[in-house]
Amino acid sequence: MIKRHIAKWNRAAAGLESVGVGVERRYGHLKRELFGKAQGETLLVAAGTGLDFQHLSKGLRVTAVDFSPVMLSYAKPRAKEYRGTLRLVRGDIQRLSFRDASFDSIVTACTFCSIPDPLLGLRELHRVIKPGGRLLMFEHVRAGNSLLGFFMDVMTPFSGYFGPDMNRRTRETVQQAGFAIEREFNIYLDVVKMFECVKNPL
Repeated sequence: MIKRHIAKWNRAAAGLESVGVGVERRYGHLKRELFGKAQGETLLVAAGTGLDFQHLSKGLRVTAVDFSPVMLSYAKPRAKEYRGTLRLVRGDIQRLSFRDASFDSIVTACTFCSIPDPLLGLRELHRVIKPGGRLLMFEHVRAGNSLLGFFMDVMTPFSGYFGPDMNRRTRETVQQAGFAIEREFNIYLDVVKMFECVKNPL
Protein backbone atom coordinates (compact mmCIF):
# COMPACT_ATOMS: atom_id res chain seq x y z
CA MET A 1 0.00 0.00 0.00
CA ILE A 2 2.75 2.48 0.88
CA LYS A 3 4.33 2.12 -2.59
CA ARG A 4 1.00 3.01 -4.18
CA HIS A 5 0.70 6.11 -1.99
CA ILE A 6 4.24 7.21 -2.79
CA ALA A 7 3.52 6.85 -6.50
CA LYS A 8 0.31 8.84 -6.11
CA TRP A 9 2.04 11.76 -4.39
CA ASN A 10 4.96 11.66 -6.80
CA ARG A 11 2.43 12.22 -9.58
CA ALA A 12 0.62 14.92 -7.61
CA ALA A 13 3.72 16.99 -6.78
CA ALA A 14 3.55 19.41 -9.71
CA GLY A 15 -0.17 20.01 -9.23
CA LEU A 16 0.25 20.45 -5.50
CA GLU A 17 2.90 23.07 -6.14
CA SER A 18 0.41 25.10 -8.23
CA VAL A 19 -2.50 24.65 -5.83
CA GLY A 20 -0.27 25.39 -2.85
CA VAL A 21 0.48 28.89 -4.07
CA GLY A 22 -3.23 29.73 -3.91
CA VAL A 23 -3.56 28.17 -0.47
CA GLU A 24 -0.64 30.27 0.76
CA ARG A 25 -2.25 33.48 -0.48
CA ARG A 26 -5.44 32.66 1.39
CA TYR A 27 -4.18 31.01 4.56
CA GLY A 28 -0.47 31.78 4.77
CA HIS A 29 -0.86 34.38 7.53
CA LEU A 30 -2.73 31.87 9.69
CA LYS A 31 -0.10 29.20 9.14
CA ARG A 32 2.58 31.69 10.07
CA GLU A 33 0.83 32.45 13.36
CA LEU A 34 0.42 28.77 14.19
CA PHE A 35 3.78 27.41 13.03
CA GLY A 36 5.58 30.35 14.59
CA LYS A 37 4.86 28.70 17.95
CA ALA A 38 7.24 25.83 17.19
CA GLN A 39 10.38 25.83 19.33
CA GLY A 40 13.66 23.93 19.58
CA GLU A 41 14.04 20.63 17.76
CA THR A 42 11.13 20.69 15.32
CA LEU A 43 9.74 17.95 13.09
CA LEU A 44 7.75 18.99 10.02
CA VAL A 45 5.88 15.98 8.68
CA ALA A 46 4.71 15.62 5.07
CA ALA A 47 7.03 18.42 3.99
CA GLY A 48 5.56 18.39 0.49
CA THR A 49 7.15 20.94 -1.83
CA GLY A 50 8.46 23.02 1.08
CA LEU A 51 5.97 25.89 0.94
CA ASP A 52 5.53 25.74 4.71
CA PHE A 53 9.20 26.34 5.51
CA GLN A 54 8.62 30.10 5.22
CA HIS A 55 6.16 30.01 8.14
CA LEU A 56 8.63 28.62 10.67
CA SER A 57 10.43 30.98 13.04
CA LYS A 58 14.06 31.53 12.14
CA GLY A 59 16.79 29.79 14.09
CA LEU A 60 15.05 26.44 14.67
CA ARG A 61 16.58 23.01 14.12
CA VAL A 62 14.08 21.50 11.69
CA THR A 63 13.79 17.98 10.31
CA ALA A 64 11.35 17.87 7.38
CA VAL A 65 10.08 14.42 6.38
CA ASP A 66 8.23 13.23 3.29
CA PHE A 67 7.92 9.81 1.67
CA SER A 68 7.80 11.22 -1.88
CA PRO A 69 11.20 11.82 -3.51
CA VAL A 70 9.56 14.10 -6.08
CA MET A 71 8.09 16.28 -3.34
CA LEU A 72 11.51 16.49 -1.70
CA SER A 73 13.10 17.55 -4.98
CA TYR A 74 10.73 20.54 -5.06
CA ALA A 75 11.44 21.25 -1.38
CA LYS A 76 15.24 21.22 -1.66
CA PRO A 77 15.72 24.84 -2.91
CA ARG A 78 13.32 26.15 -0.26
CA ALA A 79 15.19 24.27 2.47
CA LYS A 80 18.34 26.19 1.52
CA GLU A 81 16.50 29.49 1.99
CA TYR A 82 15.43 28.73 5.57
CA ARG A 83 17.18 30.93 8.15
CA GLY A 84 18.13 28.17 10.53
CA THR A 85 19.01 24.48 10.26
CA LEU A 86 16.68 22.46 8.04
CA ARG A 87 17.42 18.95 6.81
CA LEU A 88 15.24 16.96 4.45
CA VAL A 89 14.64 13.28 5.22
CA ARG A 90 12.81 10.76 3.09
CA GLY A 91 10.70 8.66 5.39
CA ASP A 92 7.25 7.36 6.30
CA ILE A 93 5.66 9.13 9.28
CA GLN A 94 3.85 5.90 10.08
CA ARG A 95 7.25 4.30 10.82
CA LEU A 96 9.67 7.03 11.84
CA SER A 97 13.34 6.22 12.39
CA PHE A 98 13.80 8.75 15.21
CA ARG A 99 14.26 7.87 18.87
CA ASP A 100 11.54 8.35 21.45
CA ALA A 101 11.13 11.93 22.72
CA SER A 102 13.40 13.45 20.05
CA PHE A 103 11.46 16.64 19.28
CA ASP A 104 10.20 19.69 21.16
CA SER A 105 7.60 20.58 18.50
CA ILE A 106 5.89 18.93 15.55
CA VAL A 107 4.19 20.77 12.67
CA THR A 108 1.71 19.29 10.18
CA ALA A 109 -0.07 20.81 7.18
CA CYS A 110 -2.81 18.80 5.42
CA THR A 111 -1.01 15.63 6.44
CA PHE A 112 -3.62 13.37 7.97
CA CYS A 113 -5.96 13.51 5.00
CA SER A 114 -3.07 12.16 2.93
CA ILE A 115 -1.46 9.17 4.65
CA PRO A 116 -2.81 5.59 4.64
CA ASP A 117 -3.23 5.16 8.43
CA PRO A 118 -3.64 8.44 10.35
CA LEU A 119 -3.84 6.78 13.78
CA LEU A 120 -0.57 4.93 13.20
CA GLY A 121 1.04 8.19 12.07
CA LEU A 122 -0.21 10.16 15.06
CA ARG A 123 0.94 7.46 17.47
CA GLU A 124 4.41 7.75 15.91
CA LEU A 125 4.32 11.51 16.45
CA HIS A 126 3.30 10.91 20.07
CA ARG A 127 6.28 8.59 20.44
CA VAL A 128 8.92 10.94 19.02
CA ILE A 129 7.77 14.16 20.72
CA LYS A 130 8.97 15.03 24.21
CA PRO A 131 6.56 15.04 27.20
CA GLY A 132 4.80 18.40 27.14
CA GLY A 133 5.82 18.93 23.50
CA ARG A 134 3.45 20.78 21.18
CA LEU A 135 1.79 19.42 18.05
CA LEU A 136 0.72 22.26 15.72
CA MET A 137 -1.68 21.19 12.97
CA PHE A 138 -3.27 22.83 9.93
CA GLU A 139 -5.59 20.14 8.61
CA HIS A 140 -8.46 19.29 6.27
CA VAL A 141 -11.09 17.17 8.07
CA ARG A 142 -14.54 15.65 7.65
CA ALA A 143 -17.32 18.20 8.17
CA GLY A 144 -19.45 17.94 11.29
CA ASN A 145 -22.54 18.88 9.28
CA SER A 146 -24.31 15.59 8.53
CA LEU A 147 -25.17 16.40 4.90
CA LEU A 148 -21.76 17.78 3.99
CA GLY A 149 -20.08 14.96 5.95
CA PHE A 150 -22.08 12.39 3.98
CA PHE A 151 -21.07 14.05 0.70
CA MET A 152 -17.41 13.89 1.77
CA ASP A 153 -17.83 10.19 2.62
CA VAL A 154 -19.24 9.54 -0.85
CA MET A 155 -16.49 11.52 -2.59
CA THR A 156 -13.53 10.06 -0.69
CA PRO A 157 -13.10 6.87 -2.79
CA PHE A 158 -12.66 9.14 -5.81
CA SER A 159 -10.61 11.94 -4.21
CA GLY A 160 -8.39 9.39 -2.48
CA TYR A 161 -7.41 7.83 -5.77
CA PHE A 162 -5.80 11.04 -7.01
CA GLY A 163 -5.11 12.93 -3.78
CA PRO A 164 -6.32 13.31 -0.18
CA ASP A 165 -9.16 11.53 1.59
CA MET A 166 -11.91 14.04 2.30
CA ASN A 167 -13.52 12.42 5.34
CA ARG A 168 -10.80 11.96 7.94
CA ARG A 169 -12.00 12.45 11.54
CA THR A 170 -8.71 13.98 12.61
CA ARG A 171 -9.89 15.54 15.88
CA GLU A 172 -10.94 12.17 17.28
CA THR A 173 -7.80 10.46 15.97
CA VAL A 174 -5.52 13.06 17.59
CA GLN A 175 -7.11 12.34 20.96
CA GLN A 176 -7.04 8.58 20.41
CA ALA A 177 -3.29 8.81 19.79
CA GLY A 178 -2.76 10.37 23.23
CA PHE A 179 -2.67 14.12 22.55
CA ALA A 180 -4.76 16.70 24.38
CA ILE A 181 -6.23 19.42 22.16
CA GLU A 182 -5.69 22.79 23.83
CA ARG A 183 -7.05 24.95 21.00
CA GLU A 184 -9.18 24.20 17.95
CA PHE A 185 -9.94 26.90 15.41
CA ASN A 186 -12.11 26.75 12.30
CA ILE A 187 -10.49 28.30 9.23
CA TYR A 188 -13.09 27.40 6.60
CA LEU A 189 -16.44 26.16 7.92
CA ASP A 190 -15.42 23.20 10.11
CA VAL A 191 -13.54 21.54 7.23
CA VAL A 192 -10.19 23.36 7.40
CA LYS A 193 -8.99 23.63 10.99
CA MET A 194 -6.03 24.51 13.16
CA PHE A 195 -5.25 22.42 16.24
CA GLU A 196 -2.80 23.16 19.04
CA CYS A 197 -2.13 19.95 20.97
CA VAL A 198 0.13 18.77 23.78
CA LYS A 199 1.52 15.32 24.46
CA ASN A 200 -0.18 13.29 27.14
CA PRO A 201 1.37 9.96 28.19
CA LEU A 202 -0.50 6.95 26.79
